[in-house]
Amino acid sequence: MPPGFGLIRAALMAALAVGGARAEPLQVGEAVLEPVAVSRLPGFAADDLGAALAAFRASCAQMSRPVPAEAIPGSPSQDLAAACAAAPADPAGARSFFETWFDAYRITRPARAAPSERQAGFLTGYFEPELQGSLVPTPDFTVPALARPDDLVSLEPGETLPGLEAGLRAARRLEAGFAPYPDRAAIEDGALGQRARPLLYLRDAVDLLVLQVQGSGRVRLTDGRVVRLAYDGRNGQPYTSVARLLVTEGHLPLEGLTLARWTAWLRANPETARRLIRRNAAYVFFRLEESPPEAPGPLGGGGAPLTPGRSLAVDAALWRYGLPFWLEGSLPTPEGGAVPLARLVIAQDTGSAIVGPARGDLYLGTGPVAGAVAGLLRDPARFVVLLPKADPRTADPLAPAAPEPRP
Repeated sequence: MPPGFGLIRAALMAALAVGGARAEPLQVGEAVLEPVAVSRLPGFAADDLGAALAAFRASCAQMSRPVPAEAIPGSPSQDLAAACAAAPADPAGARSFFETWFDAYRITRPARAAPSERQAGFLTGYFEPELQGSLVPTPDFTVPALARPDDLVSLEPGETLPGLEAGLRAARRLEAGFAPYPDRAAIEDGALGQRARPLLYLRDAVDLLVLQVQGSGRVRLTDGRVVRLAYDGRNGQPYTSVARLLVTEGHLPLEGLTLARWTAWLRANPETARRLIRRNAAYVFFRLEESPPEAPGPLGGGGAPLTPGRSLAVDAALWRYGLPFWLEGSLPTPEGGAVPLARLVIAQDTGSAIVGPARGDLYLGTGPVAGAVAGLLRDPARFVVLLPKADPRTADPLAPAAPEPRP
């Protein structure tokens, strides 16, 4: 090797890093984003990309809403304005659109040893329950679903207010400032006073818990009408899974734990149920909507109606509403089997238990069948995020190129 060759080679590599591929990998939270080719995602061409395109366009109609993830220092661009403007109405153009306007990145945890562990995320499911209710309290319907109180202030991810601990997502507005909002037990004990406004009454505390965990639900009233209780804010207190408490206290095994099984156990053990439910400090408030059978799905956190099987709840502190994600894993069947999952979904919702870059909650629809699948879905799925490319009409020709995708 000629003298000085190593220095020359190092200089050339440095120049390529500046003018070619990125010197450092993209990173979101603790995850590293590894580039992959959109067109080579397993099953991408066979997916119903037109359904994903329709959900994406629905999110584009809500792009004026706040986007907390855009403020993350050092995060990759999640600006969807140009892609939204280019999104075709014809589903036949879906594949070309996603391949042209997005770069794909597999979300990985490089600190983990095995590739399968580095690429594993965690996918769960949620649904819109169908419940029975009454507009007035009766011996059969005793538990109120409350409207949003007028002193509740909701905070965006990362937003803070004076006098509040970091991490609280809501506050109580007082004459002298702000305070943490009461937790579930305090609300049940009357802490809201006259601000506790029942919208309707459900059968029991278990129905209310299911409704609050899922975020919305359809309720058939005693007069035959069907209404929707739609999410309208939470008290900002930390969420604790009651189903997990049942397992950790030894009441039920984790294996075979379904929604039907753990809710039945709670109803059969009301004293323990009350204690465990009150340990979940989080409390959700609702608004009342008419809900004919043909009504679209409930609104997600991004403001767009949720689409069964195509809407994903994500960590809104990391990801922007409207981003496409490719999921690879297994989807349970209502009978307890499983089918392969290879699907393009759209980030349209969030939840207090959805934390981390490779964590998602898939919306599965309305009713008991959707609920059965949602209760079984706990999959170490792999997540690929599709980040928007710069608008080719305005892109800086001197900007660093995107990393070369892997086959």
